Amino acid sequence: MIRPLLLLAAASLLLGCAQQTLRGTGDLGVVVERATGSVQIIETSHQTRLARIDGLGDLSHASVVFSRDQRYAYVFGRDGGLTKVDLLKQRIDRRVIQGGNSIGGAISQDGALIAVGNYEPGGVKVFDSKTLELVADIPATPLADGSRNSRVVGVIDAPGRRFIYSLFDTDETWLLDFSQGNTPKITRFENVGKQPYDALLTPDGHYYVAGLFGEDGMAKIDLWHTRRGVERILDGYGRGEQKLPVYKMPHLEGWTVAGNQTFVPAVGQHRVLVMDSQTWKQTDAIDVAGQPIFVMARPDARQIWVNFAHPDNHQVQVIDSETHEIIATLEPGPAVLHMEFTARGDQLWLSVRDGNEVQVWDPYQLKLLKRLPAESPSGIFFSSRAHETGL
Repeated sequence: MIRPLLLLAAASLLLGCAQQTLRGTGDLGVVVERATGSVQIIETSHQTRLARIDGLGDLSHASVVFSRDQRYAYVFGRDGGLTKVDLLKQRIDRRVIQGGNSIGGAISQDGALIAVGNYEPGGVKVFDSKTLELVADIPATPLADGSRNSRVVGVIDAPGRRFIYSLFDTDETWLLDFSQGNTPKITRFENVGKQPYDALLTPDGHYYVAGLFGEDGMAKIDLWHTRRGVERILDGYGRGEQKLPVYKMPHLEGWTVAGNQTFVPAVGQHRVLVMDSQTWKQTDAIDVAGQPIFVMARPDARQIWVNFAHPDNHQVQVIDSETHEIIATLEPGPAVLHMEFTARGDQLWLSVRDGNEVQVWDPYQLKLLKRLPAESPSGIFFSSRAHETGL
């Protein structure tokens, strides 16, 4: 009698295991649906949508980082919301309203801390990544008239359990060092240039480079030798040229370091600038179809993909990184807002906001593979970002 019961229990256990669907998180990602305050969970292996998560607030300028196990996505909302999304259970795990106007954030090298940059109240707040409990609150420099604190932009994680960011209104860059605990050591760099608006970190975490909106040029900080201070690069690149209205700010985290070259968008110009990645001197300027927003390299660095601000945002151009020639001008649809390569570069996903769809492209064949419906999609973020510094 006992043996049949044991066989029945074993059979039930096997049936339960067969019915349970197990999956990893390495091919997952999220698509921000800015108009509806929702995100889609997608997977790249079969180019499908898995779920939609609602209730994330104002996502008009949302960005996303991932936990080191790639299970959780942390969504930074424009309303100051910080939302932790469980990609496997396909639900909100935790959500806090930490400020009045957030412009993005970063996750620390060890995955333990989440830093959020705020326009309002102006400063950075740092949270425990598991619980979203507040760890540190670092107000930015007050304006001269005392009306408010400076807006914070370009928050990036740096090696050594550090965060670095810029203060748009007071022309500063701050480095927070949490390597000795949850009370950070703060290093301030003053007079970096007029209105630093966003920044990139080189892939090895060596240099932090902030773009300047108020003047032509960029500010570079050597994170191996912070005592050297700030170095100006690309100084006066647009000198003598007529200024164009800036319809949308370039995004520096989409700037590209491709081998011994760095490709950056010129603010208010229809050009992509090229620098030598060792000397930081300009080597070329590539004329493109409009004001570039994202300038992104295929992971093998052989191609550079560029999208544009209004009124040219229906186009995407592909640049040969060796010859600097434009090899393709594509027209995916109205208002291409963001592009994201899979980690090994076999796919490029792009959002077509006014076409209410996400497109998947083969970047080698320059061929459209698939269209997926989405409500006013903007940012696309893959979980492989969890293992990249400065994203």
